[in-house]
Amino acid sequence: MLIRNTVNLPSSSRIWIYQSKTEIPATQVRDIQARLEDFARRWVSHSRALRAAAEVLHNRFIILTADESAAGASGCSIDSSVRFLQQLEQEFNLDLFDRMTFTFEKDGKIQAAGRDEFAAMYARGEIDDDTVVFDNLVKTIGDLQVNWRKRLGDSWHRRMV
Repeated sequence: MLIRNTVNLPSSSRIWIYQSKTEIPATQVRDIQARLEDFARRWVSHSRALRAAAEVLHNRFIILTADESAAGASGCSIDSSVRFLQQLEQEFNLDLFDRMTFTFEKDGKIQAAGRDEFAAMYARGEIDDDTVVFDNLVKTIGDLQVNWRKRLGDSWHRRMV
């Protein structure tokens, strides 16, 4: 998977993934993408510009990326990114911080379910160990490209069902 805004960043670049419980309308994606790109251009750590990128994927995921080889993302810079995302969340009526919502592919679409509903879907046979899930805990662009999408049976999600 190639993320268009990260083509000039090394695969070791750090990432943060935020997901929306619901699909973000295309009209909002354009506005959010523009705001993300502006934030990435201005993102700093200890007064040093971060080499960063940001992108909305699949109208559901917001991915921030920073190449930490020149300047590492500090606690303050990470806090500023969280505040920025909280502003987006309020402005666009999103829910980006619920870590107990799981995203997966079903019937050719990306869907989301809370932990209990996800477990119930598994128990009913609506999803199984071959269902593709998104592991938003991956840490680098390289990880994202190789390990973000995986079988439920090969993921930490399996413990939740």
